Amino acid sequence: MGIFGKKKQPLAPQPPQRTLAEDIPIAADWVVKALNSSGYRADYTLESMKELDRFFDEQDRPGGILEGRRGQILFGIGSYVGQTAIRLYGGRWHTDDSDPQGEVNILVELENGTRLWPVVRCMKRCRLGPEESLYAYLLAMR
Repeated sequence: MGIFGKKKQPLAPQPPQRTLAEDIPIAADWVVKALNSSGYRADYTLESMKELDRFFDEQDRPGGILEGRRGQILFGIGSYVGQTAIRLYGGRWHTDDSDPQGEVNILVELENGTRLWPVVRCMKRCRLGPEESLYAYLLAMR
């Protein structure tokens, strides 16, 4: 019996926790929809990185979109940047679900061996501004 004299109900089964590797494409697609619905063009191209730079310039301010769920948004944008790099240059994600900072430390290893930390770069873009351009970041990977 439960504390109020009622029969205890079994807990509803919890859905299995997704891995970072599973979350990345979901987050990237969420960013595409959110950016496109907010007047930015997100289509997994190098040119779309200019749109992300414009997004940061316009939204990283008091009252801007980034003021709220910054961590979730930066993970999503970083996932989008990494997915774009993979589409442009080939490569794959490396994730570590046991890392407490795994969402920040996800990395892309390009086919040429270059490693990118897209969420870290997005955090730098917020902190340091246009000098950490996402367009320049991916352009340099050519």
